[in-house]
Amino acid sequence: MMRSIVLTAVLAMAGWSANPLQAQEVTTFTLDNGMDVVVIEDHRAPVVVHMVWYRIGSADEPVGASGVAHFLEHLLFKATDTLESGEFSATVAANGGTDNAFTSYDYTAYFQRVAADRLPLMMQMESDRMNNLRLTEADIETERQVILEERNQRTENRPGALAREQIRAAQYLNHRYGVPIIGWKHEMEDLSLEDAVDFYDLYYSPNNAILVVAGDVQPDEVFTLAEQYYGVIPAEPELPERLRPEEPPQRAARRLVFEDPRVSQDYVTRSYLAPERDSGAQETAAALVYLSEILGGSSFTSVLSVKLTFDSEIALFSGAGYDADSLDDTTFLLSVVPAEGVSLQQAEDAMDAALAEFLEEGIDPAQLERIRTQLRASEVYALDSIDGIARRYGSALTQGLTVQDVQDWPDILQAVTADDIMTAARDLFDLDQSVTAWVVSDRQELTQ
Repeated sequence: MMRSIVLTAVLAMAGWSANPLQAQEVTTFTLDNGMDVVVIEDHRAPVVVHMVWYRIGSADEPVGASGVAHFLEHLLFKATDTLESGEFSATVAANGGTDNAFTSYDYTAYFQRVAADRLPLMMQMESDRMNNLRLTEADIETERQVILEERNQRTENRPGALAREQIRAAQYLNHRYGVPIIGWKHEMEDLSLEDAVDFYDLYYSPNNAILVVAGDVQPDEVFTLAEQYYGVIPAEPELPERLRPEEPPQRAARRLVFEDPRVSQDYVTRSYLAPERDSGAQETAAALVYLSEILGGSSFTSVLSVKLTFDSEIALFSGAGYDADSLDDTTFLLSVVPAEGVSLQQAEDAMDAALAEFLEEGIDPAQLERIRTQLRASEVYALDSIDGIARRYGSALTQGLTVQDVQDWPDILQAVTADDIMTAARDLFDLDQSVTAWVVSDRQELTQ
């Protein structure tokens, strides 16, 4: 039954006019089997994006079976009771559409972008593979080699990716965010048919899924189709509560040196544990978004660039990064690539000095307002993509946020003050909550 009537999100900032780019009509309801449905109307083109999001990602995997969430994502394109292996994507393409899937720490999602009148066919096929996947040992052997090759290309052959794995493993001692999404290679090599089927049978159920439909549709139409195709799938009675190992208090700074002869330029990077967006309490995350932009968002005007590149010629490059979208504690990253003749120790010391000066000096008001305008513009531009809109809601809902949280986010970003940012920065920059890594081509050069 319908749980909420149309919710309208209007990005009503000062000087903005209300037009279709600044408003989203969102309707939500829940099927009797527990599947949540979100409908986002966008009637500018006869196109629809159909997505199914599962509240299961790599951080929810059983210990010893890392990579099974991503592995199963690949396997869902195999045969079902009614479709041959590969027929799903071939049918989407034959109907003029595109499809794909992706896995993160917190979710696995499948999507198709098609003409609006093809929505029933997409629901028919997606609901079929939610309940009727038919895997064989041959599927396992073939697709295991595919994901191992993917790891080779994206991780094993990229020293930066290998370094990031080690940094995350050092940052998260107990939480599964310390395990790579694609999996540890030695565990991927042992993933079995039983691993995949057990994961599928338990977690690929309507009461663990969110259907997001965005585009040229009517909510009543989507409700009828969802009832027809998804509503007949029984809920999983044994679906466990989503509990994860908690990270113990970090009581000391952690350091590592990562050596790989393929590193083309040595650099220093630091990762801090940081709060994520929480439902009804997104203000600190919003402040950290600004902090990331202030410190490292521009190669010309950010604090680290000005202090380390233009004022002192310490760094060739410096940056900062923060991802607010996470179910559990996330990270805030800093990085510095030293200039020729500058050691990593000198670069790290200069970075720490720049942070200390920033905490003492505070924020340039002109820079703050420039970033505020940029964030406001990015929120408007984001509404131009129905794919992006659908992803925004799907990822948020699988990570503990609500529709209202998504709609409140632009206003919360605009309300951030300099005091909010400085408070967040002082709480964040605690070395006992950090991991500092030197990424080098030859560690022997560090002692010369």
